[in-house]
Amino acid sequence: MRIGILGYGRFGRALGALLHEAGHGYRAWEPAAEIPVERRVGGLPELAETSETLILAVPIAAQAAALASLRPHLRPDQLLFDVGSVKSGPCTLMDAQLGAAIPHAGTHPLFGPVSLARAERPLRVVLCPSSHHPAAADRVQALFESLGCEVLRQSPEDHDRVMATTHALTFFIAKGLLAVGAGAELPFTPPSFHAIARTLESVREDAGHLFAALQNQNPFAKGAREGLLEALSAIHQTLAEAVAEGADEQQLAIPSLGERSPILQETRDHIDALDQELVALLARRTELVLRAGRAKAELGLPVHDPERESSQLQARRAWAQEAGLDSQGVEDVFRAVLRASRSAQGAKG
Repeated sequence: MRIGILGYGRFGRALGALLHEAGHGYRAWEPAAEIPVERRVGGLPELAETSETLILAVPIAAQAAALASLRPHLRPDQLLFDVGSVKSGPCTLMDAQLGAAIPHAGTHPLFGPVSLARAERPLRVVLCPSSHHPAAADRVQALFESLGCEVLRQSPEDHDRVMATTHALTFFIAKGLLAVGAGAELPFTPPSFHAIARTLESVREDAGHLFAALQNQNPFAKGAREGLLEALSAIHQTLAEAVAEGADEQQLAIPSLGERSPILQETRDHIDALDQELVALLARRTELVLRAGRAKAELGLPVHDPERESSQLQARRAWAQEAGLDSQGVEDVFRAVLRASRSAQGAKG
C-alpha cells in the first residue's frame, strides 16, 4: 500500500514510524518540516499522484486550506482520512469538499508521540465513517488494525460529546492547575496527587496547538467547561457555608465506591490491580524490546548481548537493595524477563 502523509509534525512522524514498523511504505510532505530524503516528495501534486491512501495530519485549523490545495489532485480510486482530535467539523468539511467523488472517513487515534514512545498499549482509534463511503471506512479500519490498533466506530457528534467531558476537560483542568503552580517541582506530594502529576506531564508534552483546538473546535467543549465551573462554584459555596454555619461536613464527603472490603480482601484486590499493571508494563517492555531488535537487525547486530544483560542485572540488583528488597530474588525475576525478551525477539526475527 502506497501511503502519503500530508503534515509531518510530531504526530505525523510518529504515525509514519508506526506504519514503517508494520511494513507499510509511506511518503510525506510539509514544506517547512525536516523529512528524511527517502520519505520526502517534491510537493503536494507528487504526494497525491504517488499515493493510494492519503492521511491528513495537519492541525485542525489548517485542514480547510490543506483540503482545498489537495482536492484538485485527488482521484476517485484514492482514500483519504484525517487524524484530528475533533470530528464534527472535519467530517463535515470532508463531506463538503470531497462529497461522493473521493472516498474518505474521519479518525481520531487515541494515542500520540509520547504514548507510542513509551510503548503504551492497547492502541485505540475512533473511526467516523462518511455516509457517502461506507466501504472507505472498512479500508481505514483494516489499515489501523494492521498497525495493531483496536477500532471503535462512532458518529462525529457522539465522538465529540465523549471527548468534551474527557479529553477537552482534562486539558482544561490541567491548564488551570498549571496556572496556580500545581506543576512546579515539589519536595514531596501525597499519593492522591501522583496520578494528577502524570496527567500534567502528559498534557505538557502534547502539541501546543492542541489545547485551543480541543476547546474551540469541539462544539460540546464549552458546555462541558461551563458545567464543570458551575459544579466547582457550588462546591466552593457549600464549603464556605459549612465553615460559617458549622454545617455537617458529611454532606461534603466525596461519594464512596460502596462498603469497604475486609482488610484481607481489600489487600488482595490491591495486589490483583498491581499485578495487572505489571502485566501491562511487561507488554510495553516487550514492545520496546522488539523495537530494539529491529534496530539491531538494521545494524547487523546479534539479538543476544551478554554484556548489556550483565549490566542490566547489576543495575537492577542495586535498585533492589536501595528499595530494601531481596536483590537475588529481584535478579531472578529479571533473568526470567530477559529470557522472555530473547524469546520474543527470536519469534519476531
